[in-house]
Amino acid sequence: MLGAAAKRKILGVGRRFREARMFAKAMRSPRHPIQAHIVPIRRCNLACTYCNEFDNHSAPVPTPEMLRRVDHLARLGTTIITISGGEPLLHPDLDEIIRAIRKHGIIATLITNGYLLTAARIQRLNRAGLEHVEMSIDNVLPDEVSKKSLKVLDQKLVLLAEHAQFDVNINTVLGTGVRNPSDALAIARRAPELGFSSTVGIVHDHSGQLCPLDAAQQQIYRELTQMEKRLYSRYNQFQQNLAGGLANDWHCHAGSRYLYICEDGLVHYCSQQRGRPGIPLADYTPEHLEREYHTVKSCAPFCTVSCVHQTAMADYVREKPLEALPHFLPATHGINKALAGLFLRPATRRLFSKAALWVLKVD
Repeated sequence: MLGAAAKRKILGVGRRFREARMFAKAMRSPRHPIQAHIVPIRRCNLACTYCNEFDNHSAPVPTPEMLRRVDHLARLGTTIITISGGEPLLHPDLDEIIRAIRKHGIIATLITNGYLLTAARIQRLNRAGLEHVEMSIDNVLPDEVSKKSLKVLDQKLVLLAEHAQFDVNINTVLGTGVRNPSDALAIARRAPELGFSSTVGIVHDHSGQLCPLDAAQQQIYRELTQMEKRLYSRYNQFQQNLAGGLANDWHCHAGSRYLYICEDGLVHYCSQQRGRPGIPLADYTPEHLEREYHTVKSCAPFCTVSCVHQTAMADYVREKPLEALPHFLPATHGINKALAGLFLRPATRRLFSKAALWVLKVD
């Protein structure tokens, strides 16, 4: 009988195929959201002092309303929906929400602190069709800033290794408020021991802006990025600049390629820029997507919200292939020019996109 690790690898083939479909669709057109974040409950079972995305009292969003939001995101052409909170495992019908996402052929991901995971709960997430989980672990030992420690959560990681059929990523953080920056190395080393990927984020202030790293933290950051294996992790120019206290020159497509939908059903640029544009999701149209694609966001140069950076990568490749592709492949790699050539002229790009979409059967 196959173990969870083997099943993860087998099912991972299908996940990579769906991710390829997502990328092909992004290459075809900039007029749909690549990723949307939805919040089914703002309440959390923890109270990390650096976090501004939770409370201790909110009721779950009614399930029929969450399903309507998923349906509308599907109509807008969304390719990834990430469920977060608060702590989303507190929502009593989380599995139903995941199934609704998967029914539309959308990639379903979950961000959780992991405290509520049990073997039975993981099996339910498997059956619901969940494809990715991200857990953030902030330190080796719990302290007054964060209880999301490796000491407490390692048993949950073992349960995931034993039972999860979905991909698992462990995110650790560096920056202001992190008492022992070297903890990040211990956390990052634990992830591959269990067959998981790992990433590192930089702690932001209350508005998502940069809190620069000191020299010791920058050295640890360099060590961590050398350990990361994912494609998105390898392309880390955003984070590298931020680690050095430098601004990034990029165009943020939040409100268009990336949507953050709060528990009240309003569309925001991201979790740190709530209130803009502040339009109900039910009223959000392709015209809003087009407008926000071009809107300049003043917060962009020192933004640390990595999921918004990542959605911008697809458009970077589509619009500036010769500049973008060397970040993904070594500069000497001969395939760079061949791939870039597919994107240079609009007609060639359309032909390639149509061929890729036909092969991958993207509507």
